[in-house]
Amino acid sequence: MWFNVSAQTKYLTKTGTVSFEASVPAFEEVAAKSNSVTAIINLENGEFAALVLVKSFRFKNALMEEHFNENYAESDQFPKATFKGKLKNFNFDNTKSSYTIDGELTFHGKTKTMKTIVISFKTNDNLITIIGEFSVKASDFNIEIPKIVSQKISEDIQVQFQFELQKKN
Repeated sequence: MWFNVSAQTKYLTKTGTVSFEASVPAFEEVAAKSNSVTAIINLENGEFAALVLVKSFRFKNALMEEHFNENYAESDQFPKATFKGKLKNFNFDNTKSSYTIDGELTFHGKTKTMKTIVISFKTNDNLITIIGEFSVKASDFNIEIPKIVSQKISEDIQVQFQFELQKKN
């Protein structure tokens, strides 16, 4: 898939979750969630990758979802968002409960180098749970927020993720 090592060191999920929020107080919530994110981690070297189909994000408001896909994310032209990175100072024999992942996020045809905070990293038998968050700016990905709604949508977007990865056979 993304790495060239033996399968016993890889953990995978196709049901991870990624959510984001760009809400502004006193206005309608601008938030969405996808429950079908693919992610993989290589325990041999700490490499991590995730992929989400942009159209899989669900909003409470169907019209907001339509505007997101057509006007902001342009999901027909840019159908996928990806993150590829490496857990900093990762050693599976001596795992910590939190990490930083140095990597690259690609969204809307633009790639940005960034640090992601893993606030929880737990291992249990054949399962690894990773929970984290990061913040991005819409402008970093060439997403223009029209002036008419600029007071209702935050330029700063908070992103949270959770993955329960199972040992790949």
